Amino acid sequence: MTEVPDARSDWGRFAPDSVERRMLDDTGTALGLVLRPRTVVLDRARVEVEGIDADDRVVVQLVANQGAYKPAWRNKVMADLFKLLWLRQSVPGAERAVLVVAEPAARALAGWVSVAAEDLGIEVLVWDGRAAAPSQR
Repeated sequence: MTEVPDARSDWGRFAPDSVERRMLDDTGTALGLVLRPRTVVLDRARVEVEGIDADDRVVVQLVANQGAYKPAWRNKVMADLFKLLWLRQSVPGAERAVLVVAEPAARALAGWVSVAAEDLGIEVLVWDGRAAAPSQR
């Protein structure tokens, strides 16, 4: 895996006041890590990773949807679960995969989705606007 040089700050596309940046910062605090977005190049693909630590051991995807819940958000959650499985397998050294869902989107974790995440070894955190904590689903 190689890192793609980037002229932007280490926060990439996440603006200083963005929900994603706050989520990633709070997730890093909860996990005791510094997490930043990064583009990585694997053998056959270039991929945006929404959060990864400096040692490439923890990969994070964010579902930052805000406002009234929409059933389509469940598709985003499931796509990110799939992406995390692939990243954990494909990024050399990756040991942990973490999905962080903003509280308004947490309904997408109902039923089999949260069970599947647990069975697949993906940690799920819910971000309430101030902190990221393990999902209670």
